[in-house]
Amino acid sequence: MARGKLRIYLGAAPGVGKTYAMLSEAHRRTERGTDCVVAVVEHHERPRTKVMLHGLEQVPRHEIRYRDSTFTEMDVDAVLARRPRVALVDELPHTNVPGCRNAKRWQDVEEMLAAGIDVISTVNIQHLESLGDVVESITGVRQRETVPDEVVRRADQIELVDMSPQALRRRMAHGNIYQPDKVDAALSNYFRPGNLTALRELALLWVADRVDEYLQQYRSEHRVSKIWGSRERIVVGLSGGPEGRTLLRRAARLAEKGAGGEVLAVCVARSDGLTTTASPKELGVQRTLVEDLGGTWHQVVGDDVPAALLDFARGVNATQIVLGVSRRRSWQYLLRPGVGATVAQESGSDLDVHLVTHDDVGKGRGLPVARGALLGRSRVIWGWLVGVLGPVLLTWLLAGAAPQIGLANDMLLFLSLTVAAALLGGLLPALASAVAGSLLLNWFFTPPVHTLTISDPANIVAIAIFVSVAASVASVVDLAARRTHQAARLRAESEILSFLAGNVLRGENTLEALLVRVRETFGMESVALLERTGETAPWTCAGSVGPGPAPNPEDADVDVPVGDHMALALRGRVLPAADRRVLAAFAAQAAVVLDRRRLKHEADRAKALAEGNRMRTALLAAVSHDLRTPLAGIKAAVSSLRSDDVEWSEQDRAELLEAIEEGADRLDHLVGNLLDMSRLHTGTVTPIIRETDLDEVVPMALGGVPEDSVHLDIPETLSMVHVDRGLMERAVANIVENAVKHSPPDVKVLVSASALADRVEVRVVDRGPGVPDEAKDRIFEPFQRYGDAPRGVGVGLGLAVARGFAEAIGGTLHAEDTPGGGLTMVLAVRMAPRRRPARPDLPAAATS
Repeated sequence: MARGKLRIYLGAAPGVGKTYAMLSEAHRRTERGTDCVVAVVEHHERPRTKVMLHGLEQVPRHEIRYRDSTFTEMDVDAVLARRPRVALVDELPHTNVPGCRNAKRWQDVEEMLAAGIDVISTVNIQHLESLGDVVESITGVRQRETVPDEVVRRADQIELVDMSPQALRRRMAHGNIYQPDKVDAALSNYFRPGNLTALRELALLWVADRVDEYLQQYRSEHRVSKIWGSRERIVVGLSGGPEGRTLLRRAARLAEKGAGGEVLAVCVARSDGLTTTASPKELGVQRTLVEDLGGTWHQVVGDDVPAALLDFARGVNATQIVLGVSRRRSWQYLLRPGVGATVAQESGSDLDVHLVTHDDVGKGRGLPVARGALLGRSRVIWGWLVGVLGPVLLTWLLAGAAPQIGLANDMLLFLSLTVAAALLGGLLPALASAVAGSLLLNWFFTPPVHTLTISDPANIVAIAIFVSVAASVASVVDLAARRTHQAARLRAESEILSFLAGNVLRGENTLEALLVRVRETFGMESVALLERTGETAPWTCAGSVGPGPAPNPEDADVDVPVGDHMALALRGRVLPAADRRVLAAFAAQAAVVLDRRRLKHEADRAKALAEGNRMRTALLAAVSHDLRTPLAGIKAAVSSLRSDDVEWSEQDRAELLEAIEEGADRLDHLVGNLLDMSRLHTGTVTPIIRETDLDEVVPMALGGVPEDSVHLDIPETLSMVHVDRGLMERAVANIVENAVKHSPPDVKVLVSASALADRVEVRVVDRGPGVPDEAKDRIFEPFQRYGDAPRGVGVGLGLAVARGFAEAIGGTLHAEDTPGGGLTMVLAVRMAPRRRPARPDLPAAATS
């Protein structure tokens, strides 16, 4: 029996219409005469989805009793007995109620496919097992129902059902997905534009990978070797040299220019498993860099590097190859062309080759990069051994084995020993070899032998030439070593000075980081920046790193003065005089960093003073107007009541007393906000954080607004929060009073709470005029009132105090647009640790 085929409609987010698309497919197949039944469809009371069920045969569900409740699930046995050509199974990741034959619905589908029934199903991208952690980090919601990726990947067809976030939110606002009472909460939580955009990107990338698998399978089955540029794939050829990092970054920039670009780094090894000049340490660094850039690392075997690169590129359907310009010297091109030239010549018209220049072009590949210092101790010892013992050993060999080869050949052999001594040990071993060789040549091989007398003048000239050539070769080798050492040192100094110049240009002001760099550069135990106020004042430490910093310059191994009252003191070893030039640059930079840090501190103090002056000016303005207004009203009402020439009725007296009470309440509120803002600015707010239920705090904050002006919606099952009850109450009270003040009289303000990831959000929703995006942050500044708010309604401190209290208890407060018009204040606070229930949770299907 042939296995059935599986077709999946993959939704980018809930509500995009995957079930509707599945039912539309069923209607099309039914019209063509296909035997199609509905095994299970979850319409969630959506009118348009329910209408699509008309005209389709539905297999009745079977009922299951679980924990004193009745649930309905798909009847797998009935579907197998009915044996349709096509069965519609909605929500593939669904968890069946305990008691069903399978734990998951996708396992039911596997039985249908094994029975030869084609299945059309649906799944959302957030329900894929591999994306669970990613989706939770984006939305704050952990998906309890998931399906293994392999189940979906094995589908014969996958069709993406997509919709832009704006269109999906409009569909939600129109009531086409959830009931009207759940729309605002959904739009404010899971269905935020950022969440929907991220889920859409996940779906597009996942489907793109699946399409890529289909393409690779097709190319393999049909033996397609020509490159199809459907997607930018950039192969980077690495040799293990230092230029590899430059190539990888350039390839990453090329990949970013094309949609869905991919970087594949490949290192070609010989058939014996070794690369020609690769540095294992450098290859490890480059492999880490590839992974950081989002690429993949590959290693292939091939004795012909260009052919191996081209075979790999064509095998992965690459469109571009990035190579570095060869490090070979110019004369080496006479022997054979480089790898880059060969690859470019044989790549053909379907594969672009980029040759990238770098700092190591033409420097050769034979010598290690770091070999440029003076000759080491072991080389000098070998030089002396070759220069002193080598002539003696060569004399013994020539005297015993080849005594008659001639004086000229003897001189050439001794000269080769001198050259070897110069290459190994430098000038002095070579000179010693030249002197020893000339004496041995004179004694054993120049007539008359065994005497220092030379009878033939030509031999005198030959020995003199031998000594001069040996000394010249030794001098050249020694000079080259010194020049190489100087070049390496100057390069290191230039890198250090470039680092310091970059710090100045970037404005970096971390003194400790600079001192750490000094300590690492010169290999010291401790580094300290010392200063004093006068010539006789004691030294004080402005900053130090390492154990036991020097308390004064006299106790340091190295000290560099900076001006008259500052010095850089180092402990660990005595530095040569050549290092003091770079060390002086470090010391000057340390002084600049210290001055910059102090100037920044002074600027911060000046800014704080300016802010205080602004606060005082605004406070004076508030006192001069907003506080005088209620005082004037109170005074007028009291004066009227005390007037003896007017007879007030009971109603008039009540109105005057009410005016006095309202003025006093307004004064109390204004003074309270002023005191709270003063406490926030002086840092005297000390929150007492403890576990608290929101339903004990939020209702207490509504005492200052009319009873019928607020609708409160706080679930009883909401988790507890970590807050200061008093500060939380004051923050919510200020937010609610602001919302009531700006809402229409006949519309209630909604105060709701919900859990999101590790925090709880209190949302205060009004239907007022709203606030444009550019003013949403400004309304939280002290003494700011947006728009045409009339004078006398407050000094503009309510929201500033609310945000200050929110931040004091570790929360946040920001403003969002209310769907349909208005402003929503979102107060997010930390959730208390959850306590696990005594009994296990019900499956998602049972709890829903």
